[in-house]
Amino acid sequence: MNVMNTTFIDPAVAARKGINASIDLRDIELTLGGTEIYGDVSFSVAPGEFLCILGPSGCGKSTLLRLIGDLIKPTSGEIQVEGRPPSEAWEKLAYVFQSPRLVPWRTALNNVTLARQLRYGGTIDDASREKALGLLRLVGLENDAFKYPAMLSGGERQRVAIARALAVDPDIILMDEPLSALDINTRQRLRREILQIWQLTGKTIVLVTHDIEDALALADRIILLSRKPSRIVQTIVIEEMRPRRIEATPSLQGIRGTLERQFAELEADN
Repeated sequence: MNVMNTTFIDPAVAARKGINASIDLRDIELTLGGTEIYGDVSFSVAPGEFLCILGPSGCGKSTLLRLIGDLIKPTSGEIQVEGRPPSEAWEKLAYVFQSPRLVPWRTALNNVTLARQLRYGGTIDDASREKALGLLRLVGLENDAFKYPAMLSGGERQRVAIARALAVDPDIILMDEPLSALDINTRQRLRREILQIWQLTGKTIVLVTHDIEDALALADRIILLSRKPSRIVQTIVIEEMRPRRIEATPSLQGIRGTLERQFAELEADN
């Protein structure tokens, strides 16, 4: 299945039209252990947008996800998730981490059902199992539902983690470098599958990465962060249709060249 662009509304345009942002960060500053992490970071994420936060290692990309999820508090500034403070909007969010973090003694199916158990409590009924099986079907693992994590490849385990995130019916999925531990072929395949899932579900996705190719292949919009204290160096809207072939698309090659130069400058500044 080819994945084409969904209707993307730039957050600035959405604001003018009175459409509430899915995520809104305003004037965020954060100091941890005496280190200034951010120096006044502001951005919004539109409903249904696929946003990539790009930047060199150690610039605070993953920390932004923790702020959005209310795992840490900003030193100053304001964060809203669907119009509410993060502490009141936790049920709107789900996470996919760099490591799949599957429970080794539970099958793929039972790892997916575990998400609802942990969030809402209670036992898992037949309807919940059927829904989990449907999510495994969505990520192409229906036939592997009763395999344990040790029987799955790295890419398959990450797909189970994505199905688990979807099991709690989030509006927003926060992805913390979910492709970084995979080999190049598995990485490219999972990129395509993440895009298919995004198109089919209409979720808002915020993915952090230090990989320019990931960002170019996936994003509606890229936010580039500097080194600490981090600030937004550039925001790039990508309008190319999906699936994207970077090597065959001059505009994407141009964006890649710009980002590579900016990364080199950031490394030199360090």
